[in-house]
This record gives sequence, C-alpha cells and structure tokens, in this order.
Amino acid sequence: MLLTSTLLQIPGKIIQSDSLIVNNQNSVAELIKEGRFEDLLNKLITWGIDFAGKLLIALVIFFIGKWLIKRIRSVAVKLVSKKAMDPTLKGFMRSIFDILLYILLILLIINVVGTQTVSLAALIGAVGLALGLAVKDNLANFAGGVMLLFNKPFKSGEFIEAQNVSGTVESIGILYTTLKTFDNKMIFIPNGPLSTGNIVNYSAQRIRRVDLTASVDYGSNIEQVKKILLDIAYKHDKVLKDPEPTARMTKMNDSSIDFSFRVWTKVDDYWTVNFDLNEEIYNKLNENNLNIPFPQLTVHMANNSLPEAKKE
Repeated sequence: MLLTSTLLQIPGKIIQSDSLIVNNQNSVAELIKEGRFEDLLNKLITWGIDFAGKLLIALVIFFIGKWLIKRIRSVAVKLVSKKAMDPTLKGFMRSIFDILLYILLILLIINVVGTQTVSLAALIGAVGLALGLAVKDNLANFAGGVMLLFNKPFKSGEFIEAQNVSGTVESIGILYTTLKTFDNKMIFIPNGPLSTGNIVNYSAQRIRRVDLTASVDYGSNIEQVKKILLDIAYKHDKVLKDPEPTARMTKMNDSSIDFSFRVWTKVDDYWTVNFDLNEEIYNKLNENNLNIPFPQLTVHMANNSLPEAKKE
C-alpha cells in the first residue's frame, strides 16, 4: 500500500488526491489472484527501494538537524545569559525552544520525504486529538508552569512550602517544579496543582521573625525572666535591633508560665539564630536558678482502710 498523490479524473475536472491509493491495493490483489508473482515481486522491490531511499534521506536530515539545533541552542543560551533574567525562566524558555526546534525538524523531514499537505494535516489532527486525550494532565501542568513563570510566586534558590512539602527551588520545568530538601532529597511537584494551590514563600522578604517560647515555674520573677531573654537577644550579633526584640508573658499553663520571645533576623540567618537562642535560653535560665518546668501530676491517696463491719 503506497502513500502517493494521484490524479482523479472527473468529467470536466481533474482533482489531485492525497490519500492512500486503493487502486494500488486492487492491483496487488489482482496480481496475486492472477498468479503474476513476478510482477508483484517487481512492485514490492520498487516500493522497498523507494522507501529505503526516503528513510535514508530522513535519517540524514535528522542528524544534520540535530547538530544544527545544538549549535542554535548554544548561541541562544549565550544571548540569554547576557540579559538579567530569572534562572527558572531561562530554563523554561530553553525547554520550549528545544521542543519548537524539534517540531520544525520533524515537519521538514515529513515535507522532504514527500508526504502531501492534506495527508499531513489529517495525520496531525488525529495524533493531536489522541495526545490531547491521553496527556490532558500534562497539558494542565504545562499551563501551570506558564502561569508560575508569569505570576512569579517564587524564584530559583528560594525556600518554599507547597503541596505539603518544603524545600529550595531548583528549577521550574515544563511539567514539574523541582525542590531540594534539607536532607538533599529532590522533590518533583506537578506544575498544575502547584499553580492553583497555596504557596508559602519563606524567602520573599529580606528578614524573618523568630518566635520562641520560654517556660518557667510559678513564683518566678517576671521582670527578671524578661530581662534575661532581652539580654540574650541584644548580645547575639545576628539578631536585628530594628525591629526591636520583645519578651512578654503570654500564658499561665497548668504547671508553668510561658513567655513569648520574638526577634528579627535576616532570612539566611534564621536557623542559626533559632538554634543559638534556644541553647542560650536554657543555659541562662539554669544559671539564674530559674526552673524549667515539665508536666507533673500530684496524686493524693485516700485512706484505703475499710471500717470494720458492725457485728449484729
């Protein structure tokens, strides 16, 4: 069965047909029916030579095109790198650029090997419909990636929390956004749900507040505890003086009184300040003989001796 172009003659008109030729199918059937196997063999050999020639041409064009795509990509990367642009946007644009170049290469190969336009359009339409039904979720992820790049809720290198996971943004791909966790795991989040869900960006602002809680026994001097906490904050070189640190009693628990201790620091110093202050609070409270309470339960035992039964 050959994919060729033929002329259909209709009274007063000649129409070019871009379809599989049924006449060839009939002629092959007739050759087999009539036992003309030599003619059939010649026809198959002719078709095989023609197909092999087109396949060879397609392979040559593909490898040459692939080499040209690499060259074009390298030039495009150099041009883009000279411009101030978000690295995540650069990666996304590079992926789209590669896909477009390969689509053009495939179309060029199809055109060179002789497939007609109408047949190609029908083929693309059928394949497009099938792919659209099969990869509708991936199409949603692609659209989500475009929305993320335009809305820019985060950039490469920022620490975010989304879809019940958190990590540092490594890249925004065509379909997935990649995060790196503290323990060096790579998490791939589909762009579709990511673009429509809640995103917490911990790196969007220059500074962050560190919230800590210090608990002491009932009967402790409130002003003394506040002074100790503020001294700890002012002596730490990574704690900002503006906004000022605060220390206030916030709650009376069952076995302790709680103080809310809040300081501000640069985003990059957040965890350092958090760990340092926790350690220093523990040490300073012990140095000043302020007990750090823990849940306790006092049980009063009733007299378990039973009165003697009265004798009748």
